[in-house]
Amino acid sequence: MKNALITATCLTTLSFAMPSYADFDKVRWQVPMAFSSSLTALGDTMPEVSKMLSDASGNKVKLQVFEPGSLVPALSIFDNVSSGNVSAGYSWMGYEWGQIPAAALFGATPFGLESNEFTAWMYYHDGDKMLKELFKPYDVYPILCGTISPEAAGWFRKEIKSVDDLNGLKFRAAGLGGEIMSEFGMSINVFPGGELYQALETGVLDGTEFSIPTVDEQLGFYQVAKHYYLPGWHQPSTNQFLYINLNDWNKLNKQTQSLIENTCVAANTMSLAKSEALQGGILSKFKEKGVELHQYSPEILSAFQDATDEVMARHSAENAEFAKIYSSMKDFQEEHGTWKKFGYLPRDWNTK
Repeated sequence: MKNALITATCLTTLSFAMPSYADFDKVRWQVPMAFSSSLTALGDTMPEVSKMLSDASGNKVKLQVFEPGSLVPALSIFDNVSSGNVSAGYSWMGYEWGQIPAAALFGATPFGLESNEFTAWMYYHDGDKMLKELFKPYDVYPILCGTISPEAAGWFRKEIKSVDDLNGLKFRAAGLGGEIMSEFGMSINVFPGGELYQALETGVLDGTEFSIPTVDEQLGFYQVAKHYYLPGWHQPSTNQFLYINLNDWNKLNKQTQSLIENTCVAANTMSLAKSEALQGGILSKFKEKGVELHQYSPEILSAFQDATDEVMARHSAENAEFAKIYSSMKDFQEEHGTWKKFGYLPRDWNTK
C-alpha cells in the first residue's frame, strides 16, 4: 500500500510537471526577415523566437525563418503578409510608412521614446492597442518582437561641423529620420543593409545610418567611412515586429496566440539586453581601427529638433491617425519626463 501511494504521488507530480502540448495548434509558417540572421540583436532575434516557440510547444508551433530576399524582397514583407502571400514576416516597422504614415512612429520616433519607455507606452499606455487598430484594415496583426538600443546617427566620409555640411550629401536613411534629414538638403535613399558597403566604397553614398555599433561593425562601414556620429537622435529605439496575416491569426486558438505573444515579450527583453551589453566594446574597437567618434554638437541637435517639430506637425495636420498616436507618445514622454530626470543618475555623472 505504501509503495502504491508513493507511485501514485509521483505520477500525479509528473502529470503537473510535464507540459501539455495538446492545446497548441499545429502551425507551419514561413517567415521572411528584413535583416540577416547574422546581425547581432537586430537580425538574430526572430530565429531565437522561432526556437523558443518550437521548444515550448513540443514542435507544434514552427516558424521557419528565411533570410532577406530568399522568399520575398526584404522591403516588401508587410505587403506580402497583408495580401496573404505569406502568413507571417519579421521586419522593422517603418518601411511601409508610404502606405501607413503612422506606422513609422512605431519603428522609431526622432527625439522620441527610448526602448524602455517605448515598451512602457506600448504595454501600459495603449500603444499596442492603437497599433493593432491601425493595421487591422490591412489584415495584419503586428506584435512587438524585438527592441534594441539607440542607433548611431551615421557614418560619413568627411567630418560634419555644421548643418551646412549636410547640404547635397547622398545619404541612406529610412522612415521619419530620412525625411527630416532631407530638410537639410540631403539626398536620401533607402538601400538594404547588404548594399551599403559597396555604395559607400564607390561614392554612390557619402554616408549612411543603419543600426547599432555591433551591426555597423559586421557590415564593415568602418573600413570605408571614418567619421562616426552619435547620438541616434532619429532612432532612440529601433523596434522590430512580427507581422501575422490577420486571417491566419484568427484561426489560432487562445493558447497558441498567447504563446506567440508572450514569446515576443521575452524577445524584447533578450534583444535589448544583448544590444546594451555589447556596444561599449565595439566603440573601443572602432577607435583602434582609426574611426573618429563624434558627438553631434548642441547646435546641430537643436537644428534637427526644430526640423523634427516641423515635420511632425506637418504629418499630424495631414493624417488624423498620425496625430493621435504621436500625441499619445508625446503625452507619455512628458508625463514620464519628471521620473526620468529625477529618478535616474544623470548620464554624465562620473562615478569613478
